Amino acid sequence: MAEHMDEDTSDDASPLKLGLTCPVCLSIFEDPVVLPCSHSFCRECLKQSLCPVKTCPLCRKLFEEGGETSNRSLRDVCETFNKYSNWGSGHKAAGEDTCTLHGMPLALYCEKDEEPVCADCVSLHNTHKLWTLKDGVPLCKRELNLKVEIFKKKVNSYKKITYNLTGEAEKQIKADFERLHKALVTEEALRLKALATEEEQKIAAIKELVEKTDKDIVTLNKLIESLKKEMGNEDLPLLRNFKDLKIKAQWPHDDPQLSDDPLLNMGKHIGALSFKIWKSIQDHVQYNPVVLDPNTASPWLCLNADLTSVKESSERLAVPETRERFDPCVFVLGAEGYTSGKHRWDVIVGENASWIVGVCKESVVRKRKFTISTNRGVWCIGLHKGVYTAFTPERTELQVQQRPERIRIKLDIDKGEVSFWDGEAAKHLVTLKQNFDEKIFPFFGPGLQATPMILAPGKIAVHTS
Repeated sequence: MAEHMDEDTSDDASPLKLGLTCPVCLSIFEDPVVLPCSHSFCRECLKQSLCPVKTCPLCRKLFEEGGETSNRSLRDVCETFNKYSNWGSGHKAAGEDTCTLHGMPLALYCEKDEEPVCADCVSLHNTHKLWTLKDGVPLCKRELNLKVEIFKKKVNSYKKITYNLTGEAEKQIKADFERLHKALVTEEALRLKALATEEEQKIAAIKELVEKTDKDIVTLNKLIESLKKEMGNEDLPLLRNFKDLKIKAQWPHDDPQLSDDPLLNMGKHIGALSFKIWKSIQDHVQYNPVVLDPNTASPWLCLNADLTSVKESSERLAVPETRERFDPCVFVLGAEGYTSGKHRWDVIVGENASWIVGVCKESVVRKRKFTISTNRGVWCIGLHKGVYTAFTPERTELQVQQRPERIRIKLDIDKGEVSFWDGEAAKHLVTLKQNFDEKIFPFFGPGLQATPMILAPGKIAVHTS
């Protein structure tokens, strides 16, 4: 190997070349190996230096038979250096494939600085991880692929937002009117007009959000295609453009956000709809003193069409994220809150093994788990593991002789009382007292089971003069 000694192994040799020189033959390493003491030598030079004792030619430390290990990284750098070391001044004109600093061909990729470098740049990146161009390309493609997947998910998310914002209220209203047949044609027009009045107040903002979302989808798809196209380029152009691609592959826009009050008042338009038109279709009327508010329902709850029953959903539903919705707690509120007067409603819990019913203040926690208690603004009773409990701070166990399937809640805002009864046996269970200082809403927790909790319809008495 000594015959291949470089001509300019001298005091003015570059630090890079000195670092790639075998201390035995003083030539660029050929098939380098590294010893346990961390010194490297050409494999053949080490072999010739080991007779008769296996010691490091530099530090003289002993090592065992087979203790030397191929230094592949050093070998790759040496091969690259040899390949381009004779790149003369005639080839140093700046170009796409040459280093702007040294005029040498770009042959390595720096993982830390995310750019291709030449062999003379190695000393400037001596603490960085360097790869051959061939090995550097998969690193960049892998990161760009992650960007593509993120943008694809954004596209799907934006499409879901667009879908959820359109048509649900009108669809449900039409379903109720179809159930009431031709007798409701006139009334349907009146109710849709009421819906249109509210829609006019909110549709402009929703349309703007939908249009922006559609534009973002188009932009994201173009960005995905652009990145895919760039990733199909040859290795060196891809590596040279990688920094610009990363800058290009940023999404500076905020995700679509609903306004603080983006949804239609479903309770107003759908809840107790039949009662509101009882004069014209008395035989078809069903009155519910309380209906559910879907805007507050946990994503794990499924409400029926007329908002009078609720049960657990087998999967998380795709619903708009709003400040009023319970998540992660699995609860739902009534559509109407009360600030005065007396109110009464019945909840059919059936044979469900776990449930919670009662009332809560409007400011009850929605976006984190909390302990149900009167001192948290929730006045409820519930059943769990066969025990009936009033959710006072100390937890009051209720003595129930016969399992009630219907719970009656009586709320007297002015007296500051909410009482619970066995709705079928008319037996009093417990009364909770509180000075209500804000709006109070019916509160429901149907438990994790498939059997629905049902809001019982009220009795209707029609009087004419």
